[in-house]
Amino acid sequence: MNPATEVMDVVFGLDPQWYAGTLFVLTYLFIMSDRINRAIVSMTAAGLMVLGGVLTQEAALEGVDFNTIGLLTGMMIIVAITRQSGVFQFLAIWSAKQVNGSPWGILVMLSMVTALLSALLDNVTTVLLIAPVTLLITDSLDVDPYPYLFAEIFAANIGGAATLIGDPPNIMIGTAVGLSFNDFLFNLGPVVAVLLPAMMIPIYLIWGRKLVASSDARQRVMDYNEADAITDKRLLWQSMLVLALVITGFILANDIHQEPATIAMFGAALLLLISSLPRSPGEQSEQLEYIFSKVEWITIFFFVGLFIIVYGVEETGLMELLASKMMEMTGGDPELTTISIIWTSAIASAMVDNIPFVATMIPIIQNMGGMLGGPEELMPLWWALALGSCLGGNGSLVGASANLIVAGFAERAGQPIHFLRFMLIAFPLMLGSIAISTLYIYLRYL
Repeated sequence: MNPATEVMDVVFGLDPQWYAGTLFVLTYLFIMSDRINRAIVSMTAAGLMVLGGVLTQEAALEGVDFNTIGLLTGMMIIVAITRQSGVFQFLAIWSAKQVNGSPWGILVMLSMVTALLSALLDNVTTVLLIAPVTLLITDSLDVDPYPYLFAEIFAANIGGAATLIGDPPNIMIGTAVGLSFNDFLFNLGPVVAVLLPAMMIPIYLIWGRKLVASSDARQRVMDYNEADAITDKRLLWQSMLVLALVITGFILANDIHQEPATIAMFGAALLLLISSLPRSPGEQSEQLEYIFSKVEWITIFFFVGLFIIVYGVEETGLMELLASKMMEMTGGDPELTTISIIWTSAIASAMVDNIPFVATMIPIIQNMGGMLGGPEELMPLWWALALGSCLGGNGSLVGASANLIVAGFAERAGQPIHFLRFMLIAFPLMLGSIAISTLYIYLRYL
């Protein structure tokens, strides 16, 4: 028997669904308000879910998805070590020089690099690496960095939609449904390949023709020596070897019968081992403290709390009830249900961070399986949720974690990205990308 079903003696004799549902809504409201850090909010609400009697401690731990936590943590460690080699700065400078310092060419190249790295690493890590170099290059060109940062936000969320590890919503969906790296790449990769160039057209019409730099400014960029960015060649080769092994592991995960979290965590451990071998025990401890300080523990603990909250709501039967209501609204029609999910996901993910939204939707869709004819019939819904939530994150500054990170860099550089100015352009472009995605899903799956 599930431990959660044994303990429903909620405080003050309250109805479990009302207690869990109210706690869930309050959690959302506090996350949206941005007044208290979201990790603090989710952990506090998770504690109240247990203390309130909806879950036992054992049941709460069952609700925490280690595959998501392990995959995120492992990749964060690998990237934290790899970035010390300077390879990401190398890529950005090399990209700028390939187009002879052309302002528009640099925007396109940096967007492509951002999308590619977002698919292979994750979009949050990618913008952490690319945004500072972008500001350096735009400062040298003496051009407005806003169009570059705007394009990189879109590229990060679009590129992240292509793979299992590219965006946290995909990690959550993949873990819940048992989808592999290849599943995401083969099913979502084609539409991402269309969306990226499609995004560049309106960006060019809005800003591209105005991006002009003097010959002296372009020469300053061309004078950068990308080789100088590589500060540790030995670490570079070690990192590239481990990254190649990890990505190969993701691709072959089903064949070798291993979960993505195991592959990522072992890759992190292997890279920690081989990069620490020449150091003394004292130096190893210092290096380890530095690497672990670069892991985004706020995000990790936000996930832990969020999983417990959603699991508590699910155990009360509230998710099953919501699934039934949604099916009633769409009349049980698979096509209408799929299309409603992609558009609802996109608009909701633009309003709130896409991570808690996806955490809510996963059990709702799972509960639709019996109504639609089984798990196989749910596959179009999962792809709709993935595309809607990842691309919907482009709709506003709070839509995805990557957006907020870029905004933080811009503000520190004295080039703030204002919420309304961003949304007035981003939201319509996001809706355009969802229209293309809807057509893709309809033609391929429906």
